[in-house]
Amino acid sequence: MAYPRLAYPTYEVGARLAGAEPVVYDDSPRELDPEGLRLLWLNSPSNPTGRVLPGEELKATVAWAREHGVLVFSDECYLELGWEAEPVSVLHPDVCGGSHEGIVAVHSLSKRSNLAGYRAAFLVGDEAVLAELLRVRKHGGMMVPAPVQAATVAALGDDTHVAEQRERYAARRTALRTALEASGFRIEHSEASLYLWATRDEPCWDTVGELARRGVLVAPGDFYGPAGERFVRVALTATDERVGEAVRRLTA
Repeated sequence: MAYPRLAYPTYEVGARLAGAEPVVYDDSPRELDPEGLRLLWLNSPSNPTGRVLPGEELKATVAWAREHGVLVFSDECYLELGWEAEPVSVLHPDVCGGSHEGIVAVHSLSKRSNLAGYRAAFLVGDEAVLAELLRVRKHGGMMVPAPVQAATVAALGDDTHVAEQRERYAARRTALRTALEASGFRIEHSEASLYLWATRDEPCWDTVGELARRGVLVAPGDFYGPAGERFVRVALTATDERVGEAVRRLTA
């Protein structure tokens, strides 16, 4: 099982729980040796970097995976939160050629609808793969409670709250980015998602400590792999009031 070198730890943990060997890739999974590879994770927009993969890159990756018999799982939990780029689903006809064979898109309502505590999510894609997951699901204790199912249906049926929340995130993003850059940070990628991937070209724990002394909490980049050791992840998920206070402390 392969996943991006900079990634949320769940991909690696999931592979180990399944008894699979996790391997990482850098810019493109097509650089991997496909021998023995059975499952490939994509993540666009990325957590933690906010990087967005272009449609042509996704198309080439899907074609490569199909050629080598590799199942593609695409984590698209931040798909509706593009700022400087327009994220594209792996299920878009221009990417998959109108066929869902060998691909599954993973979606969550945690980000678009603020339902993180509900653990509300869904999968879309290859019917044969989904059928197998449905057979395993009930024995794995992964039944979704009826109230959560009802909340999921209600949230997916309403786009107004998503647009309103996007505006809140956009305002917080602008304020935090301006304050971070004024404080000597460089922002890389971050064209989408709920985070700013920031660095002052120093060990991430030095940055974490210095910001903590100002009362500003961020995530150390090495939590997402050794490649993030000189970055921190700054979230846009605090309240407007707390974001405003963080901006004040950063620029004081």
